[in-house]
This record gives sequence, C-alpha cells and structure tokens, in this order.
Amino acid sequence: MAAKFGTSGLRGLVGELTDGTAAAHARAFARHLRQAGMAKAGAPIFLGRDMRASSPEITAQCAAALATEGLEPVDCGVLPTPALALHAMTRGAAALMITGSHIPDDRNGVKFYRPDGEIDKNDEAAIARLAPDCSTEPMPAPTMRDETSEALTAFVARYRGFAPDGLLRGLRIGLYQHSSAASGALAAILTEAGVEVVPLGRSDVFIPVDTEAVSEETRRLAAGWVGSEKLDALVSADGDGDRPLVIDETGGVVRGDGLGLIVARHLG
Repeated sequence: MAAKFGTSGLRGLVGELTDGTAAAHARAFARHLRQAGMAKAGAPIFLGRDMRASSPEITAQCAAALATEGLEPVDCGVLPTPALALHAMTRGAAALMITGSHIPDDRNGVKFYRPDGEIDKNDEAAIARLAPDCSTEPMPAPTMRDETSEALTAFVARYRGFAPDGLLRGLRIGLYQHSSAASGALAAILTEAGVEVVPLGRSDVFIPVDTEAVSEETRRLAAGWVGSEKLDALVSADGDGDRPLVIDETGGVVRGDGLGLIVARHLG
C-alpha cells in the first residue's frame, strides 16, 4: 500500500516515503502555500523530527524539496510536535514535522502545518492533487540554520507559571522517556515547577508507545516503577510528544477522556 494521508498527516512504510514520495508531497505543500497566499518566495519553513532511524533522511529529502520550491527550510531538530507548531506559528510560518507518531519504526510520516496551524482536509486534497506533478528525483540537501534551542526554550517557557506556584513542588514524578521527542522538554517543564523528576526507561532505539491504546507492557513497566521508585505519579508522551500518558500513584492509567475533563476544569 502506498503512503497516504491518514488521521494526522502523510503516513506509510519507510520505503514508501524515502522513494521520493515525502519529497514530492513537501514540494506540493510549498506550491499550495504559495498559490494560497500563505507563503512568499524565500519564506522560512520550519522542520522538526522524532527519533526514528528514518527521520533524518526524510527530513533532508523534504528540506531539499522545499528549497527547490523557493522556501527557506530551517532545522528545529528533535522536538515535540507542539513545540514545532508553536515556534512556526509565532513567526507566521509553515512547518513540517517528520514523525510517525506511535506507529512502528518501519513506518514514518509527515505532518503539515500552515502558518495558522495544522492543515485541514481541503489542504490535504490540494497537496494530494499537486504531488503527482512534482519531481521525485533526489535533490541535494541545503545547509539549514538551526533553531532547535530557540524552539525548545519557547515551548518550556509557555508552561512557566501554568500551575499555581508550589502546587507540584516536592512531588516525586517519574518520566518514562523511552524514545519520545518530548522527554527533554517534559523534564525541563516539571523541574521548573519544583518536581523531583525521576528519568526512566530511556531508549536509543525507537519504541512505538501508544498513549491511548496503552499496551500491557507499558502498563506493567509503569506500575512497577511507581512502586519501586515510590512515585507520586508517572508521565510520558508518544513518539512526537503530542499525546500525553499519565499514571497515578497507584500505578493505574489516567484515561485520556479523564485528562480532558481535568484540563477543561482547570482552564474554566
């Protein structure tokens, strides 16, 4: 099956993306942005990625494609998808996140962001219509300026003061790092809030952690750590850091609908 648009962005097997398909869709996105008046020649477009083995290659291919279409690709490195979106939106620019979210490592994907947020179905249709006319021939990757530090710093700062002062101070919270692009940012946010962060389960090999259909293996690991490390809670995120996982003090998963209600109540 060829790479295609799914719930969030373009997804497919790695070979279905690195064969020029990801680059063609990046070129199509650039053309769509310019045709729709959302970007001009020379405009910056920000690229981020997750920790999959294939993500650097796909990033380089997409950067070359975007440069060929007259945009200036800017490297934001490994970071959470929301951090990339925030960085791009505050600069009035578009972005591409190279990630397959929580799907297995033999697959990957590309998420597309307009200057005002994630693309919609009309944008998807336009990109899909333009992509077949875009060359899939390999292009040399451009030299990109790096704004990883700026993007991550702004993301962490966004949550500064979000929780009432002292609310989390002194709590001992585990951070299941695995291979999430969000592990560093989560650690920084929690530390600034006064949390004693206990890093756990770091992996240099990509682990497809699903934070919604939580696997028995993830449940077992989390419950074990809560007990052995005497944690007040444990937190994590999926591969690209846009879906949270929260484990309570008993080792039980706090479901996403429950988290939504808690957040809605806090925000009023």
